[in-house]
Amino acid sequence: MAKSTIKEWEEPEKLLLLEAWARDGLTDEQIAGNMGINVRTLYLWKKKNVQIFQSLKVGKEVADIEVENALRKKALGFREKEQTVSIRKTIEYENGKRIREVTEPVLTEVEKYYPPDTTAQIFWLKNRKPEKWRDKQEQKVNLTEAVKIIDSIGDGD
Repeated sequence: MAKSTIKEWEEPEKLLLLEAWARDGLTDEQIAGNMGINVRTLYLWKKKNVQIFQSLKVGKEVADIEVENALRKKALGFREKEQTVSIRKTIEYENGKRIREVTEPVLTEVEKYYPPDTTAQIFWLKNRKPEKWRDKQEQKVNLTEAVKIIDSIGDGD
């Protein structure tokens, strides 16, 4: 297998391929493997070549936006139309005798409701509003006031 060169990855179709791999969620390590290069080489190429850098950046941004939208949708709950196929069986009679059985597919559209997902809500809030929703809250303590409170407790003995 011939060694990949930066020049070949500057071609429009190769840049599009890089963008697609990034959009599909591949890591830089996986992308470098697909390119036939070491990940450190990819990092160098991203610094040297703005087109390679932009292709990877755009692809990753698209994927991130899609995931953000899916997470938001799941956190809030949603309705979605779904098509199902069932089989309708018809039996035909003539003079009281069964003459034929016909089966045909029937397409039905059903609206399904997916309730809000608590885990998605917690994840969203912890990341979007960490100052309010993180597990460990920062407490600011005024040492002078704390000493006064401790002293006043000690005076009660």
